[in-house]
Amino acid sequence: MTTMQGANAEGGPVSAGAGVPLHRQLFLVLHDEIDRGVLAPGDALPTEQTLCDQFGVSRITVRRALADLADQGYIERRHGVGSFVRQHAPADLPVAGGSYLDGLRQAQFETEVDVLELGPRRPSRLVGDALETSGELLYVVRVRRQRRTGEPLMVTEAWLPNQLADKLTESALRSEPLYELLSNLGIVVERMRHEITAEVAGPRHARLLETAIGAALLRVNRLAFVAGRPHHYLSILLSPSRSRVLMSQSAAELETGDGLAIAHDVRWDSC
Repeated sequence: MTTMQGANAEGGPVSAGAGVPLHRQLFLVLHDEIDRGVLAPGDALPTEQTLCDQFGVSRITVRRALADLADQGYIERRHGVGSFVRQHAPADLPVAGGSYLDGLRQAQFETEVDVLELGPRRPSRLVGDALETSGELLYVVRVRRQRRTGEPLMVTEAWLPNQLADKLTESALRSEPLYELLSNLGIVVERMRHEITAEVAGPRHARLLETAIGAALLRVNRLAFVAGRPHHYLSILLSPSRSRVLMSQSAAELETGDGLAIAHDVRWDSC
């Protein structure tokens, strides 16, 4: 069996000071070993006690990490025998033919939402410029959590037209995806511009995502267009220790470069 890397004297890949729960760190280590082929389909994982000894964690921590791997289809747990790597796709891309709203409905089933803020607010200049307004907008802040474990997966901030305030109630925002609520109101999103950036966690976002201050975060900004004009702005903050951003393009889109561009915020000095 392939030898796995354990914790070193400084805490190794699993450390209580990393700002990420120990079971999640162990999940990521094992996930990486499987994705890189160190542990191949059919291979047996080390026993629970071996993992406890290698990484210096409790049996409860090991079992939570293995349960998460099994839930995501990476391993099969056989009672009284052990855990074995399953054949799996290299990335959990959406099923062909499934709509964007289908994916949101699946996420809604697997998660639960806390509405932290809901009300009118004047947007930042960046958001105001994107939406071509300087007036107040409806501001919504939500935290989406994994239903089974309660772990926070993302923080979302939405800026929407103020006239939707009586339609987008706290109860509705807890129970339905935002884009399904908008679709039910007859608002048809024609296109969406995405921007993915990275930042470090400040005190507020570190607390909401239950990670360390200064930890790396991913931010996905989405500007939605309705009837040819910018309609609403959605910003999603993710911890890369729990979430990934997946993109899919057709062969034609790869050939033309449609849907994907890289912008460099640098100044070119003339020589």
